[in-house]
Amino acid sequence: MTLKRHIPNFVTLLNLFCGSIAVLFAVNGHMKITALFVFLGIFFDFFDGFLARKLNVQSNLGIQLDSLADMVTSGVVPGIVMFKLLEMVSYSPESSWGASEGMQWISFRMPLLPLVGLFIILASAYRLAKFNIDEDQQDYFKGLPTPANTLLILSLPLIMEYQNSDLINSIILNKWILIGVTLVSCYLLNSNIKLFALKFKNWSFKDNSTRYIFIILSIVALIVFKFAAIPLIIIIYIIMSLLNTISTKS
Repeated sequence: MTLKRHIPNFVTLLNLFCGSIAVLFAVNGHMKITALFVFLGIFFDFFDGFLARKLNVQSNLGIQLDSLADMVTSGVVPGIVMFKLLEMVSYSPESSWGASEGMQWISFRMPLLPLVGLFIILASAYRLAKFNIDEDQQDYFKGLPTPANTLLILSLPLIMEYQNSDLINSIILNKWILIGVTLVSCYLLNSNIKLFALKFKNWSFKDNSTRYIFIILSIVALIVFKFAAIPLIIIIYIIMSLLNTISTKS
């Protein structure tokens, strides 16, 4: 029984391990490998909860450990990715730390604008803390889950890498677009919008019609638009959740 109790926690630590590796690659601008380890981390994040339920070994320790792992994989990593994207479009000596005569004691220069990307880390931490003390979020999420937000942010460099075009790059590498995505991301993470969870209590289409339709639409979008489908899928997820909430109330 003791060993079984620690199996989900070990899987959670694999999530944290993958997230830590992703941080290292994100800092050095290797976004493809960053994405690979984030995807692995999110897989382990889903799998640890699945194991805990199947083995009937849910615990407060597991809940806290899960949030700490998510903070790295789905909090720190997207913040660094956005930092690096903003860094690509904002460097100028006039807007950097150490640029003024009064700050010459600082031995390095860094643009200030990319720090806006780190707001995602703060918003993720706040969201995870709220989630841990909110007992209502069992069958739904209040605000965008951090893994979904991470996929949204990571999709931007992946779109540029695999669907490269001057038009796409000019849109993504626009500082106002990136600032807008950052602020919207921070809002969605901590909004009160009720979003359905992809947890199946049974396989009935009637009971899970919204989930099945969303999964089918997501697969079709990924096949047609590849990585560019991820922002579209997030939008579909939010719209379907709002419609589901309206239909439930009526």
